[in-house]
Amino acid sequence: MSSGFKLSRGKLGRVVLGALLSLALVSGTGCAQRTDGAQRTDIPRTASGRPDMNGIWQALGNAHWDLEPHLARPALAMQPGPVVSVPAEEVLAFGAVGAVPSGQGVVVGGLIPYLPGALAKRQENKENWLNSDPEIKCYLPGVPRATYMQFPFQVFQSESKFFIAYEYAGAYRDIYLEDPGPPQVDSWMGQSFGRWEGDTFVVEVTGFNDQTWFDRAGNHHSAALKVTERYSMTSPDHLMYEATIEDPETFSRPWVIQMSLYRNIDLDARLGQFKCVEFVEELIYGHLRKYPIRK
Repeated sequence: MSSGFKLSRGKLGRVVLGALLSLALVSGTGCAQRTDGAQRTDIPRTASGRPDMNGIWQALGNAHWDLEPHLARPALAMQPGPVVSVPAEEVLAFGAVGAVPSGQGVVVGGLIPYLPGALAKRQENKENWLNSDPEIKCYLPGVPRATYMQFPFQVFQSESKFFIAYEYAGAYRDIYLEDPGPPQVDSWMGQSFGRWEGDTFVVEVTGFNDQTWFDRAGNHHSAALKVTERYSMTSPDHLMYEATIEDPETFSRPWVIQMSLYRNIDLDARLGQFKCVEFVEELIYGHLRKYPIRK
């Protein structure tokens, strides 16, 4: 029985090794096909053969806290303590709920290439986060920030339209599929012009104002910002999102963020309503009351 067991185990080992080699060959072939530009056959497609990105998507991770790699810390707003910094009085009551989770970062290469003056501005933003972050007052998030906030968004795609609705603040983007020319006005969400490059949907976004941030860490830009987004389906339920950031007034060179987006596959999946303007009325206009609540 002992020799029989050894023989069976040897056969099993050869079978497993053969299976692993076969999988490696198949995987290598698949990678080669994708590298050579062959169409994926495992993703949903429209009648015209384009990847069908219709659905509700959401980013995971902590990019909305800080695009760069960062450690966990007690709060975004801090003040000097007797030994180390401690949460500022305004956020102290939040305790662990207001703490910042760690993140590996989504910036290709790790750090954002700020010009010296812009780097100093980011530090100023960090120190005044509570009064300066546009998210706190429910301003529109801008691009790419809208993509990786802790709220989902929905893609509505047809042969002639590509529309993105965001749960946060009721924001949306109606993406032009024909070149509309230069933006006529600057805006929070910019002007989006999309085109297909093979199976990748590429969106150029321009015409921004200088009021939005990239995250809660004070990362910022000027009105010269240009964002080039790339949406690529890597499976039926996953998108690879890439955004190239260009702003010669703020950064020394273009830089890129990358992350995965995940489809909500719940049978009753839908966007909720988070029209937060009414949630911040007291914060913004409360001082106009005859008898203000806040002292």
